[in-house]
Amino acid sequence: MSFQAYLDTIEARTGLTPRQLLAQATERGFGPGTKAGPIVEWLKEEHDLGRGHAMAMVHVITKGDRISATHVGSDGTHADATDRLWLDGKASMPKDW
Repeated sequence: MSFQAYLDTIEARTGLTPRQLLAQATERGFGPGTKAGPIVEWLKEEHDLGRGHAMAMVHVITKGDRISATHVGSDGTHADATDRLWLDGKASMPKDW
């Protein structure tokens, strides 16, 4: 599953875009420098996300919308089309993203 696919699934499961979850995390004081544990716990308790999906949000919360270019353009299961993540919801994602 690509990184972006994880975020799209999170949106489907929670009804919130990654950007909305990021805003909630910021309100709770989570951000760069926050360890994964408290964020994973919050996402499990309030949004019923499992560890894999929570860790995708941990990356967004602590590191932003950029990912390593390692899998960009590859054809593996973790391939992403770009090194940027779309945080504003699957429905609003440009077709050429």
